[in-house]
Amino acid sequence: MRIRIAAIFYFTLTIILTLAITSQIILAGMAIFIHPHHWVNHTFLIHLFGFNIPLLMLLVAWLAKLPRWAYWQIFGLMLMMFLMYFSANIAGKLPWFAALHPVIGTGLLLLSFWMVIQATFYFKKENRS
Repeated sequence: MRIRIAAIFYFTLTIILTLAITSQIILAGMAIFIHPHHWVNHTFLIHLFGFNIPLLMLLVAWLAKLPRWAYWQIFGLMLMMFLMYFSANIAGKLPWFAALHPVIGTGLLLLSFWMVIQATFYFKKENRS
């Protein structure tokens, strides 16, 4: 029962993370195309979910006894989150790396979306067996 609850919680966290990353991209677009005050919201949101959700996902994946692919995906998320922070704060010294910020963000969105899909298929398969 504990493992099933943890698995459901993991799946919920993947969806929350995907929605948060999507919101980040929308807020960045709003800051660029509508008004710069949206950067405050963009910054605030990343501090809410940045490393918090991936760390929680790591704990929950362990409790749910998920396969290794789940851990590799979480570590990939954490690496990309670090690169996002780094690229956002290194603009003065490495502007070419700062230009990768939206590319890394797109990669984060794709990875989080893939995690939702993979978790969906995994849990459907587990429920059948």
